[in-house]
Amino acid sequence: MDFDKQISRRGSGCVKWDCAEATGAIPMWVADMDFEVSPEIIAALERRVLHGVFGYTEVPESYYDAIIHWFGSRHGWSIHRDWIIYTTGVVPALSAVVKALTTAGDKVLIQTPVYNCFFSSIRNNGCEVVESPLVYDGEGYTMNFADLEEKASDPGVKLFVLCNPHNPAGRVWTPTEMEHVNSICLRHGVRVVSDEIHCELVMPGYRYTPFASISQPCLDGSITLCSPSKSFNTAGLQVANIICNDADIRKRIDRAININEVCDINPFGVEALMAAYNESGYWIDALCEYLATNYGYLRTYLADHLPGVGVTRLEGTYLVWLDISRLGLSSDEATERILKKGKVLVNSGTMYGKSGEGFIRVNIACPRAQLHQALEGIAYALNT
Repeated sequence: MDFDKQISRRGSGCVKWDCAEATGAIPMWVADMDFEVSPEIIAALERRVLHGVFGYTEVPESYYDAIIHWFGSRHGWSIHRDWIIYTTGVVPALSAVVKALTTAGDKVLIQTPVYNCFFSSIRNNGCEVVESPLVYDGEGYTMNFADLEEKASDPGVKLFVLCNPHNPAGRVWTPTEMEHVNSICLRHGVRVVSDEIHCELVMPGYRYTPFASISQPCLDGSITLCSPSKSFNTAGLQVANIICNDADIRKRIDRAININEVCDINPFGVEALMAAYNESGYWIDALCEYLATNYGYLRTYLADHLPGVGVTRLEGTYLVWLDISRLGLSSDEATERILKKGKVLVNSGTMYGKSGEGFIRVNIACPRAQLHQALEGIAYALNT
């Protein structure tokens, strides 16, 4: 693998590079990577292309086998074949789960700052977002269990959406933390929906644990959303899975998936998932090492050139959460200045809820030369 290899994505219909805001700028925003996928994924897709016919796809048993083997061997989670429902992406999966398990006017609890599509998936289904802000200590985030308990005790709250690993806070939640979450939710009849799309992207010294693998109560009280898309850089192939051991809940979710018309996936997504989970574990290991080095490079660069910006501890994902609160700029002002003066596109923290004010999010999943150039632009913009 050559993660230093620079591949031009401009002009390829790439959201990250070809959006209007990225014209003439280095895009360090949306969560996809500027790395070539594993050779095994490329080979699997080439074989499928050579077949030459791309009609409707019957998902094979080998697809389910790949998921079961991957999570069993890599993460110690034993999944049964009939627990798995496939769909086109984790966001459609979340929307389908909310539709299946709530009625208009119900409340859904989230921990902010958090992935912006949580808000839209909840609101688009006629539900109310209830925020339980995470606690920031200047270096990283912890859960506010007292606040979570208070919010979960509201009879109107039906679901709690966990982000594990957390985007954008960069936390990889521990089994102890998640057991505490589950005990709170069980007490108040709230079902946990765990978005685990970033599950393979973990820094050295940390370990991802599937929420549902912790205990039988965690399994029984939760629904897991996962996909190889973030970890293996296959988001455009549009495949994801919902994992739930409750047959009645699965029927309701399956019905919602059909109502939302996201029940069919494309043949390339199927092939990519199997090649990722069956053959590309070594590639993920190398990727995480490279991302850890990129994170270390960013910390050193900003300490030397932009000491007024704090770097939140990164335990998982490739999305670094930068604390700009000491600069006297709002998140939106800083993002605009970085784009106009530094020619770098980053995300404003306000995308992720009110508690995101004072932060920006930077995607470091790119060759180091590109990261260096982007950091130069950010430092120039914020020092000017």
